[in-house]
Amino acid sequence: MTTPLTPEILVPRLGEYLVQKGQITEEELQKALVRQKEKQEAGKHCLLGKALLELKLLTRKQIDHAVTEQIIQLRNALEDANRFLERRVQERTAELQEALRKLSELNKIKANFVANVSHELRTPLTHIKGYLELLATEALGSLNAEQKNALQVSQRASGRLESLVDNLIMFSLAARGEMSLSLAAVDLNKVAGKVIDYSRPKAEDRNVSLNFNISPNIPHVQADEEKISWAILQLVDNAIKFTPSGGQVTLSIQPESDTLVTVAVTDTGIGIPAGRLGELFEPFHQLDGSATRRYGGTGLGLALVKEIISAHSSMIEVRSEEGKGSTFFFPLLASTNTP
Repeated sequence: MTTPLTPEILVPRLGEYLVQKGQITEEELQKALVRQKEKQEAGKHCLLGKALLELKLLTRKQIDHAVTEQIIQLRNALEDANRFLERRVQERTAELQEALRKLSELNKIKANFVANVSHELRTPLTHIKGYLELLATEALGSLNAEQKNALQVSQRASGRLESLVDNLIMFSLAARGEMSLSLAAVDLNKVAGKVIDYSRPKAEDRNVSLNFNISPNIPHVQADEEKISWAILQLVDNAIKFTPSGGQVTLSIQPESDTLVTVAVTDTGIGIPAGRLGELFEPFHQLDGSATRRYGGTGLGLALVKEIISAHSSMIEVRSEEGKGSTFFFPLLASTNTP
């Protein structure tokens, strides 16, 4: 049986309130509480007000008046609390907006700094590469075997440095919302072939099997060929990097429908803990941030891949199991202007 909702139920500690108001004494309150308990133990529902009425300590009018006063006080307290909460929400909202504004300013400063430093690095790096090329071709004099080997090491290092500078410049453009795309109908079969050819030597050096699973009849996609090629190459390179000797990396490109093509890179590498998947695409961030980390890198690659995919109005997703490998995949829209 449902207990009827009465004002007395809504207002707690009625007895204390009546004592404070001088309408009953503490002794009278205790008598009423004893009567209430006896009734309840006998299986009869009994509120304090009813017990007070039965003992003729108060009239119904007095009880109703006391309950009404408490309800009004309670309502006023709730209104005060609501006004306080609204004020705090407004204050916290203003604080958060100010924090977001400062964060936005800091991001712009960081992006501008990265862009300026990267452009300043490019000029001397071009000179270094030029002179290394002159030395390697022996245009400035003959070299012995040891000198040639040292030059090859230097050229590889300058190539890595140039790649880093290019990535930094691309990141700064993306951070400022200035990444531009040159969209056209792109043949992903052609792109995949170039990526596989470029990546195979690294895979062989690491004893990783590099495979591809590409449908021969996939439609061309609407994309920036240079940037989407870079993104796919980065995913394949990353997969090779984190796959131990004897493992496999597979580049798959398959049609999902007449209008969508899915690009996926799967590896049998170290995998990613489920709780850390959200960190993958943070710029300048490595999951292993220790000074003795096994795998190198700036932490920019996947962040830039995400920016490029997002610029193509798509989204990159990850499936991974720690110790068993990962799959990175994203869809691209088929081009309506296929050659």
